[in-house]
Amino acid sequence: MFSKSHLLRRKILDKAMWALATFSLVCIVAPLAWLVWGVVGRALPHWNWSLLTTKPGGANGGGLSTLIVGTLVITAGVAVVAGIIGIGSGLYLSELCPEGKGKILRTASEVLSGVPAIVLGFLGYTVLVVEFKWGFSLGAALVVLSIMVVPYIAKATEVAILQVPTAFREAAEGLGMTRWQTLRRAVLKPAAPGIVTGLIIALAIAMGETAPLLYTAGASNNFPTSHITHSPVGFLTYAVWTDYNQPLAGSAELSATAAVLLLVIVLMLILLSRLVIRVSKKYSINNSHGGR
Repeated sequence: MFSKSHLLRRKILDKAMWALATFSLVCIVAPLAWLVWGVVGRALPHWNWSLLTTKPGGANGGGLSTLIVGTLVITAGVAVVAGIIGIGSGLYLSELCPEGKGKILRTASEVLSGVPAIVLGFLGYTVLVVEFKWGFSLGAALVVLSIMVVPYIAKATEVAILQVPTAFREAAEGLGMTRWQTLRRAVLKPAAPGIVTGLIIALAIAMGETAPLLYTAGASNNFPTSHITHSPVGFLTYAVWTDYNQPLAGSAELSATAAVLLLVIVLMLILLSRLVIRVSKKYSINNSHGGR
């Protein structure tokens, strides 16, 4: 039996840990709530739905329609380019890569993920925009942003695949499946929630960047064209960065509205990832264990 003093110490320690956990949660939530409240509070008093359908420009700053479309096009392009490369890299590192070579590639990926975004943007400008003569364009922006977020997608994919139990692979091999069939049916399906979460986070990071896009996408008040090169693209973070300190009241309001739209798009991406995880839950590891 425990003594009363021992039980008292345990209760005190338990309450102290709960208090520490609550304080840590407040430290995370409070700045986020302050940020959202500050951005939304600036935008809502001057909210006008016509901003979503009007081009930028004019005496009052215009709208954000072309910047919204540009942001969505850039995000979709990064999802395709970085998604294919990142998921393929994570699959290779977790299933196919020799151990010695894997250590080198993982180290290189970690180093790449630590390179400042503005440095990648400057390199994209000097190499793609100037040296390769692509000009400010969607192609240059996609290359730089994809290079920036591929390490995150690759790491998320690798971790998600490594968490799939070995028994899944052994069962698939016992059924006579080929290596590709095993990866596709017994490995990738249970790992899908983790892979999708990593991809969504990477897209949210890419969407919030400004410096790399200033060096590569340039700026434009027109809608994106079908040209990959020599065609600047507008994006929402440009409006946030450019219009915030402008003397015109309409420009500051436009900046706040662009920031709110970015928050909404990121929130939609998070909800989309939750939906995908929920749909693919029947393939998850826990659910598979529970069905035994």
